[in-house]
Amino acid sequence: MNHVDLMAGPPPTHLPVDPAAAELANGEDPAAVVRRHPASPAAWAGLAEQAKSAGADDVTVYAYSRVGYHRSLDMLRRNGWKGHGPVPWEHEPNRGFLECLAMLALAARAIGETPEWGRCSEFLRDSSQSAYDALLHD
Repeated sequence: MNHVDLMAGPPPTHLPVDPAAAELANGEDPAAVVRRHPASPAAWAGLAEQAKSAGADDVTVYAYSRVGYHRSLDMLRRNGWKGHGPVPWEHEPNRGFLECLAMLALAARAIGETPEWGRCSEFLRDSSQSAYDALLHD
């Protein structure tokens, strides 16, 4: 007889490989990658990071990050995520989501959206302590 551990949390969610990640790693322009892969968390994370690096307004970074975050939630749900549980940083395809979430948190803080900063940074820590440590150097 198999015993189920009723106290265990949900299993980790592992997103499928995101083709946009390879394109970004090859140096392709994030805006062009978003046009080819509009559902890609990695593409939106790349676009948000490019905007931030170019000195774009925090509202622009917030908007790109928010789109990536919402596209990520759709993808997470399609892959078995039930609204909570680990999304490991160590699984490379999860990084687009985790990067969008971190950038959304930081942009929220930058525009004075303190409750959103708190929710997003806590969600990141709950999803992956490793991602939190790597991305929110607080």
